[in-house]
Amino acid sequence: MAAGVEQEVLAMRFDSPGRIEYGAGARHRLEEVLADWGIRRPLIVTDRWMARSLPDKPGQLVYEGVQPDPTEANVAAGLEQAQRGDADGIVAFGGGSPIDCAKAIRKQLGGVKLVAVPTTAGTGSEATPVMVITDEEAGVKRMTREPGLMPDAAIVDYELSATMPRPLTAHVGVDTLTHGLEAFVSRKRHPLSDAMAVRCMERCREHLREAWRDGRQMRARAGMALAALEGGLAFGNASVALVHGMSRPLGVVFHIAHGLSNAVLLPAVTKYSWEGDAERYGEAARVLGIEPGREAFVAWLEALNRSLEVPRLRECCGGDRERFEGQLGKMARDAIASGSPANNPRRAGEDEIQAIYREAW
Repeated sequence: MAAGVEQEVLAMRFDSPGRIEYGAGARHRLEEVLADWGIRRPLIVTDRWMARSLPDKPGQLVYEGVQPDPTEANVAAGLEQAQRGDADGIVAFGGGSPIDCAKAIRKQLGGVKLVAVPTTAGTGSEATPVMVITDEEAGVKRMTREPGLMPDAAIVDYELSATMPRPLTAHVGVDTLTHGLEAFVSRKRHPLSDAMAVRCMERCREHLREAWRDGRQMRARAGMALAALEGGLAFGNASVALVHGMSRPLGVVFHIAHGLSNAVLLPAVTKYSWEGDAERYGEAARVLGIEPGREAFVAWLEALNRSLEVPRLRECCGGDRERFEGQLGKMARDAIASGSPANNPRRAGEDEIQAIYREAW
């Protein structure tokens, strides 16, 4: 029986952007997409670094104030600029942070189209009905999932990822792998999400190391851009699980980028979660070309991180073990409150989550 069809599926829903443009030079079709929808004055949502790459057009509306892990203040500032400029559409240009911020702006602005143009091969946010916005006052990342957050179009041009530095390539690449794996083992998975999750993992196996070794290798960049898109389609429908639930509070407390926080947690969470669905993890191992068994799978993930020079968690936290221990209770509670750990094959309470954080240290 095919993977993911263990029982009868009575009904399922699969969300995706209404239009996907993919390939080298796909970014040049943005004007066509906007024209097809009659959009004349879009707000471009990006960060200061990516804003330098935008063509200089008179009267162009650009909000470039997005920061990593976008905040409610970022959303409010972008919304104010959209309203002041009478924007009739939104274009997100950048990584997951600008895309999530653009989703939040569109949600509050209402009634306009959203086009996502990812520049990193990692988050898959261009193909999900999900956004994560940081509530600075409460000190938490709030994940929102609803159909209206799905971009109307995704323009995936792998040439845009060619200038990513090696560390970012590594972090968002392992993040992509995490999306495929978590979607594949999620309690909310179904056959359609499985198809995307499997292809995502296969492409990561084939292309991630090469994209990291030589960013000018366009075949590898193309493979990882497609893997990120497939990973987004997979977890956007099947949901993520414990890795993501634990990475969000880690990012808030220690200001670790999303992709990196997922990468440092993936081996330890997989080690814990394996017995919750050994058959599923075993199938994932076969997809990735790994010898069967938990120890071999975890060793492969750890070796992958080492080969990509992904640091250990202790290095990301500045080696401050005392502060780390002092934050474990809050991080564990916030992880559970996010809802994502409930999708994990093996349930985890506060004590178990704290133990996994320590394992990753």
